[in-house]
Amino acid sequence: MHNIGNDIVDLKFAEAQSNWQRKGFLEKQFTQKERRKILSAENPFLTVWLFWSMKEAAYKCYTQKSKERFYAPQKFECILISETKGIVVFEGSTFYTTSFSSTSYVYTTSREEEREILMFSAVVRPSSLEFYLKNKLAQETGFSIEDIQKVKTTNGAPGFYHQEELLTASCSISHHGNYGAYAFNLSHKF
Repeated sequence: MHNIGNDIVDLKFAEAQSNWQRKGFLEKQFTQKERRKILSAENPFLTVWLFWSMKEAAYKCYTQKSKERFYAPQKFECILISETKGIVVFEGSTFYTTSFSSTSYVYTTSREEEREILMFSAVVRPSSLEFYLKNKLAQETGFSIEDIQKVKTTNGAPGFYHQEELLTASCSISHHGNYGAYAFNLSHKF
């Protein structure tokens, strides 16, 4: 199975609600290498939220396999490969990320394998998130949107089913402020 994760940060909401420059924030969330990158970046604010998004996406990918939830953002270390590609390392596991930044949000997807995998992903309004995800699943599988049900696993990861059949091999949903996003891959070809 190819586990995936995603995360989105509404930059205007983050600017209004989160003071990343407050005492101790960077030290609690980021490694020393990441803090150096943030503080030397052309846009430190954007770099903070890019790294945060990468860490969260990798965390969601990891917890789908480990089945345990925890809070340890400093243990996930981000490495930028290019403007859109990155790696997050956590206790010997490597996660490959793809990020997109706009003036409104930062969106990251992660996967366990370096090679690209077939993944469906979109940024939508948070209030319509589940509808859009089910609609995309209906398009890809041929099942009726009304017959697709969401069931959360014990660690909170969503799974989507048609009757007893699992449609999503891996699925991640995130929302922040005015934005929601989903990423999933299918359990098999339909």
